[in-house]
Amino acid sequence: MGDYSLWTRLVAEFLGTAILIILGNGSVANVHLTGSKGYRAGWSLIAMGYGFGVMIPALMFGKVSGNHINPAFTLGLAVWGLFPWSQVPAYIGAQLLGAMAGQLAIVATHKPYYDRTTDPDDILGTFSTINAVRSRSNGFANELLGSFVLFFCALAIVKSPFATNEPGVSHMALGFLVWALVAGLGGPTGPALNPARDLGPRIVHQLLPLKHKGSSDWGYAWVPVVAPIVAGVIGVGVWKALLG
Repeated sequence: MGDYSLWTRLVAEFLGTAILIILGNGSVANVHLTGSKGYRAGWSLIAMGYGFGVMIPALMFGKVSGNHINPAFTLGLAVWGLFPWSQVPAYIGAQLLGAMAGQLAIVATHKPYYDRTTDPDDILGTFSTINAVRSRSNGFANELLGSFVLFFCALAIVKSPFATNEPGVSHMALGFLVWALVAGLGGPTGPALNPARDLGPRIVHQLLPLKHKGSSDWGYAWVPVVAPIVAGVIGVGVWKALLG
């Protein structure tokens, strides 16, 4: 990271988060939007999409910006002295803008299918997360657990002695980690595991005049923001205490 300017790293964070959304939420759109060739293809396709949505940017930008692509990870690192606080606002801003840009790209390419989809939950699900039983407490618990596993395991993988001479292997492993997390913990909430991944697209959902879109569900929107941030502080702290 030291070899790249802050602006270069911010562009990497913007692009990495946009790619995450294009591949991840693009997979959701493929499965949930009426008329898509992947319509009702199933949760496995979505889990794979998010796994590759993390793996590809990690391989591209892991040695450029650190490939945080997640405000909760950036904040967790900063809390424990592993990332400068002075750069936190810029990183989070780039991540949010990247998530919004990625979502706009999905809407632009899938607009005919949004128009044919009449279920508001199917539409919102291609933007942001929804708790399956409409429970904030269940959603918080799921996001907290999933995000803790994500941050603790991600640091343990990337900082593992096994990955010292083969950093590309660790970046590929991050994709499989997210793939497994979405497969294993996707039922209750999605999951988000990332404030930018949920909040950025939710803002886009609120602003765009889509047919049949329904509510943006702002009453739930704090859950996929706060829970990953809490988990980021805990997950990075546990890693630092045990292995850092």
